[in-house]
Amino acid sequence: MTEATTQRARTSGVLLHPTALPNSPVCGTFGEPSRRWLHHLASSGIGVWQMLPLAPPDPTGSPYSSPSCFALNAWFLDASDLANEQFISQDALNGLPGASDTENGATVLDFQLANHRSEALADALLESWQQQTSDRQEAFRCWCSQQSWLDDHVSFSVLHAQHNNAWWTWPKPLAQHQRRALKAWAADHQAALLKERLMQWQLDRQWQEIKRLAHDLGVVLFGDLPFYVSTDSADVWSHRNLFSVKESGELTLQSGVPPDYFSETGQLWGSPVYRWGRHRITRFHWWRKRISRQRDLVDLLRLDHFRALAAFWAVPGGDSTAQNGEWQSSPGRALLAKLQQDAGGNLPLIAEDLGVITPDVEDLRDRFALPGMKVLQFAFDGQSDNPYLPENMDGTRWVVYTGTHDNPTTLGWWQRLDSSSRERIMNRINGEISAPAWHLFDMAFATSATLVVAPLQDLLHLDDRARFNTPGTSSGNWNWRLSQFDNNLVGSLKGFGERAKVWGRNLESATGLLNHE
Repeated sequence: MTEATTQRARTSGVLLHPTALPNSPVCGTFGEPSRRWLHHLASSGIGVWQMLPLAPPDPTGSPYSSPSCFALNAWFLDASDLANEQFISQDALNGLPGASDTENGATVLDFQLANHRSEALADALLESWQQQTSDRQEAFRCWCSQQSWLDDHVSFSVLHAQHNNAWWTWPKPLAQHQRRALKAWAADHQAALLKERLMQWQLDRQWQEIKRLAHDLGVVLFGDLPFYVSTDSADVWSHRNLFSVKESGELTLQSGVPPDYFSETGQLWGSPVYRWGRHRITRFHWWRKRISRQRDLVDLLRLDHFRALAAFWAVPGGDSTAQNGEWQSSPGRALLAKLQQDAGGNLPLIAEDLGVITPDVEDLRDRFALPGMKVLQFAFDGQSDNPYLPENMDGTRWVVYTGTHDNPTTLGWWQRLDSSSRERIMNRINGEISAPAWHLFDMAFATSATLVVAPLQDLLHLDDRARFNTPGTSSGNWNWRLSQFDNNLVGSLKGFGERAKVWGRNLESATGLLNHE
């Protein structure tokens, strides 16, 4: 988004991860649930669908610590569409784990069941593959030949399942990603590797159909990119020289953030940091492929932990807290310049710039005309210079939220808010508050920001039982799910779209977020 395009664009969006979509067994999918969701957004005049990373999750369900930066989450594959297209048999569809579950009413995602279902679906795809037409088989081979990341991903996935342990515990030649050893191993595991390739092809096929529908409807797809990469991932295994990790899996340096008001020991994230010198030597080839892949999937991309492109907190690999880290500089300017060049001059990124942000981070963001983020739940501490207050948002290059996936729902936030903060908000609206999120929506709509995004839970006036993630906890996250497409949902979306339109925010403006003109 450039300043010129953001002056034309003024729209609204909803944050909902596809796992939370209803109307499919076990997990939301890239089939009818996504199609129906897009139609609801468009018919309500809402121009943006924001989601979390579409990558496979870690064992806790988090898509921010994925075993692959390039692959798609197998949970999203829609089995009904595959059966309708005769990629799998009707008997296979009926026999999938969770097939007997009702498609409406489930409000919690069962990760183990989702894994079992996707594994059985992969088996069904493999079983039917030889009966597919030559055109389909050629389309598959062509797609595979164009995905430079695919061989490493499928090899990593099959090896990980075979050894049931992290890559550094595998036999040394395989752990070291030696090509001759991998070639010999692959010759004995052709069926398993083919199964993984088929899953990723079908996921990509289904998502590209969703992307085409979104474009036909005028809805912009807004994705998310974690900054760091999990140590036990296909990416670190296959490009270990680009990360601060030893052959043994030990980290020489690890990621985190320093101590602050909220934590005297800081936050330790435990993933490797980048060996930026080696990325520079390769002209950021890995990063450029990573962003290119995401641009094939979505229109806009939020870059999580953007501040690490200016400087990152590097903690000694053996430490158990983040206290002893130090700031090290990042080549963010050089990397963003390459990404901008690859994108033809327009850089479709949103900078996650929340928290304590230093002038060098702001300068980097503004140099590339990247929108930043504002969260209204952070605004009402009584300080007149609070940067999240609506009146302190200068310019148009902002995405404004009531809260993000890491926040409580706005109702949950309001229920725990101190009385002085409540009073400040009531004075601001000159009245009582019964639905706090909707008052914050109006505050957001009234700002000069290009885009206002509402978590769906806030539209539905849900409390913290519907919270999606609580940072610093390892259970009970990422599993909330919408029970059904009902009148309450439809009414809430229409109300949001109509209220946005009052403030000049509409569906037709959404494509102005993209510099296609």
